[in-house]
Amino acid sequence: MGKLSRNVPKRKKAVKSSKKSVRRSPKPTMKGLESSKIVDRSADKQLNLYRGNPYIIPNLNRTYNNPKKAKIARDMLERYTGSHPSKFKKQIILTNFEYYVERFHSLCGSEKTRGSGMTVVHSDSADVTVVNFSIGSPLAALAMELISIVEPKAVLFLGMCGGLHRTLKKGDFIVPTAAIRDEGASIHFMPQQVPALPTFKIQKFVSEIVVERGLDYRTGVIHTMDYRFWEFDEKFKAQLYEERALGIDMETATLFVSGFASKVPIGALLLVSDLPL
Repeated sequence: MGKLSRNVPKRKKAVKSSKKSVRRSPKPTMKGLESSKIVDRSADKQLNLYRGNPYIIPNLNRTYNNPKKAKIARDMLERYTGSHPSKFKKQIILTNFEYYVERFHSLCGSEKTRGSGMTVVHSDSADVTVVNFSIGSPLAALAMELISIVEPKAVLFLGMCGGLHRTLKKGDFIVPTAAIRDEGASIHFMPQQVPALPTFKIQKFVSEIVVERGLDYRTGVIHTMDYRFWEFDEKFKAQLYEERALGIDMETATLFVSGFASKVPIGALLLVSDLPL
């Protein structure tokens, strides 16, 4: 028996690995409008994107990558609105209709201020800020650059437009799918060949809310220009017929392009205020 026991091969003991298997938790995915948030807005990050390509000259004239401009914009935002930038919510409504501001303030407003050029209402309960920037393409571009320094999660333009299609009537809603850049401000943000488009995720949210309220809306292209009395220009009116634009205003294209350039998600809901044709 002694010999047999010596010839029997011994089983090797299973050696437990000292390394513990670490289960990596998946990276949190951004949902909804959070996916549009920029993680790194520094100028160095922008330069690294174009490093090695001599044909691309990065634009460092934006509030998100130019600290000097961002500081000036922050000071201007407080001066123009009467509100400190820290009070602005991440969801912002832009408008040029004072009734919207008054109505919002009566429903859920927490604080209302007036600066040298704009009226603002903040709502703590709704977590929304409403800004009345007045009228026109230049002020729309200014408003967008100023609010970009608070890095909004979403911006919605509640505006008015002239209805150009014969099936429209006063009081109809339009959710723009694009805008024609026939104004003078957007060219300072993007080349002319860049289309003026909204953030479609915001447009989807807006259209769903309109339908939930039992209302209807139209979709189409808005012609944006900075010439107010176009109704007396017969040549321009003939051009509008050829374009088949659904509405005409003075801000939508500017907001879409400046928002795109400033990395701000922007959508729009327009109310047909008149039927000029």
